[in-house]
Amino acid sequence: MLEVAEIFRAHGHAYRQAHALSRDQRAVMRAIEVCRTAVLGGHLDVCDRCGYERPAYNSCRNRHCPKCQSLSQARWIAQRKARLLPTPYFHVVFTLPAALRPLALANRRTLFALLFATASRTLLTLGGDPSRLGALLGITAVLHTWTRDLQFHPHLHCIVTGGGLALDRHRWITARGRYLFPVKVLSRLFRGKFLAALAQAYDKGELALRGPCADLADPSRFARFKDHLYRHDWVVYAKRPFAGATHVFHYLGRYTHRVGISNQRLQAIDAHAVRFATKNGRSATLSPHEFIRRFLLHVLPAGFVKIRHYGLLAPPNVITLLATARQRLADAGSSLPPAAASSPATGAACDWRTLLRHLTGIDLMRCPRCLTGTLVRHPLRASAATRAGRAPPR
Repeated sequence: MLEVAEIFRAHGHAYRQAHALSRDQRAVMRAIEVCRTAVLGGHLDVCDRCGYERPAYNSCRNRHCPKCQSLSQARWIAQRKARLLPTPYFHVVFTLPAALRPLALANRRTLFALLFATASRTLLTLGGDPSRLGALLGITAVLHTWTRDLQFHPHLHCIVTGGGLALDRHRWITARGRYLFPVKVLSRLFRGKFLAALAQAYDKGELALRGPCADLADPSRFARFKDHLYRHDWVVYAKRPFAGATHVFHYLGRYTHRVGISNQRLQAIDAHAVRFATKNGRSATLSPHEFIRRFLLHVLPAGFVKIRHYGLLAPPNVITLLATARQRLADAGSSLPPAAASSPATGAACDWRTLLRHLTGIDLMRCPRCLTGTLVRHPLRASAATRAGRAPPR
C-alpha cells in the first residue's frame, strides 16, 4: 500500500530546507517519517510452530499520522457507548466563511476555540429556548480543517441529541420534525455569536495580524471586514436524524479520529507527482511539495483538543445530568438496543490485537505462513532490525 510516509521520506528534507515550518509541523513530519520503522524500535514475532519470524516496529502514535488512528478511534467509540441515550441524533455542521480562513491560519488556536465555543453556544441557546425546545441538549463536536483535496476549510461536525432534559429536570423533551432547528436560525445566531467573540478577541489584542491579514491591524479596516462578514449568510448544514443510537457510532467513526487523508486514498506516487482520490470517482494530482504543504495546513496546535462535549455530555454533567436524562427516558419507555451495549472485546483496557480481531477479523497473532501457529513476541535482534529497518530521515 502507498503511504503518506513515503512522500515525507522522499521529499521532506528538501521541503524543510525550502520552507519555514512551525515546531508542530516539523514534529508531525518527523513522527510520520519514522512511524513503524526500526528507528522507533520494536519486537520480533516468531511462530511457535513453523519458526516463521517478522520484525514488528513501534508506531509514532501521533494524531496526525494516517497509520496511528484506527485503534484510537475504535477505543474512543467503545468508551462513548456508555454515554449513549436511546433517542434520535442529529448531525449539524458549522463552517467558517472563506474570508476568515487567512485569519484562522494565522490564529489557529484562537479561532478554532472560538468555533467550538460559539457553535456549541448556538445549539445550547436554541435548545434552552422554551419556544423551541426548552431543554438541555447533549453535544459532541469534532473539528475538521480539510476538504477532500486537502484545502484549508475549517468546520465543526456536531452530533446532537434529538431532544434534551427539560430545564426543570423532570422529563425528557423530544425534538419534533425532520431537523433539530431551522438552518437559517442556526446560521444567523452562529454568525452573530462568532463575530461578537472575534471582535472581543481583537479588542483584547489576542489576534496575530500578519501576512495576508496584516491590514486588519487598522481598526477601520477590521470594522469593514466584520461588516462584510455580517452581510453574508454563513453555511450551517443540518442532516436528518439518525435511525437510532447504534447508527450514531457507525457514523461517528468516520469523523472522530480522521486525518486530512488516509493512505487508502493514495493512487500513485513518483518523483514528480502525487495522485489521490477525492470524491465521486475523481482524483487530484499535486507535486510532492504541494501535497506536503496542503497536508501540513491541517496540523493542529500542540495540545489542542479536537473533540469536545457540551451540555448533557460535558464532563461535569456526565455523572449527574446525563444519568438523570437516561432515567427520564427509561421512565418514558425508551431503552438502548442490545447492539449499543459496550462489548468487552472493545473496551478501553482491551489489548489492541484483540480489538483489531474483533473489529476486522484480522488476527495478527496467527502465523501468516503456516496459518496454524501463534506468533510469540521476542526481543528484536540487531540483525533483524538491520535487514528490515529503514534509515531515519534527514
